[in-house]
Amino acid sequence: MTPLVGIIMGSDSDLPTMQGAIAVCEEFGVATQVAIISAHRTPERMVEYAKSAHERGIKVIIAGAGGAAHLPGMVASLTPLPVIGVPVPSRHLQGVDSLYSIVQMPAGIPVATVAIGNAKNAGLLAVQILATQQSELLEKVQQYRQTLSESVIAKQAKLEQLGYEQYLRQMQSPE
Repeated sequence: MTPLVGIIMGSDSDLPTMQGAIAVCEEFGVATQVAIISAHRTPERMVEYAKSAHERGIKVIIAGAGGAAHLPGMVASLTPLPVIGVPVPSRHLQGVDSLYSIVQMPAGIPVATVAIGNAKNAGLLAVQILATQQSELLEKVQQYRQTLSESVIAKQAKLEQLGYEQYLRQMQSPE
């Protein structure tokens, strides 16, 4: 199966954050290509990856990076594909530096950016982008959204049944 989503990160230390995007794509049956590509340590590899991604069948790129977080923006400047940036939490600034770096792209080179550490939403956004052209994937997205809605309704019913104090105690106690 040809990978439709490229999931790249600047370092293997970003993988625990990026696993959320990988898991979502797997859940929806979307093939991925996962790679470690550093904008600073392997710039030639980054350029080759970004320039050729669309030729290899990739439709969306999710790029996670921490610190200076240049990977998403640099990749976006080199590819015609949509790029979703995931700010990876950093040790010193908890990912705020990464968020600012990714979200402050100049006009003409957009990078869709999710919340700090929220690779799951990046995966969901990639799936939704693909779903604009794949009706079976669109149906899966709609089913997923329905499941979210039903989950909230079930929680409300349980809250009404138990009252907030007992509900809160159950939330706080390990199962």
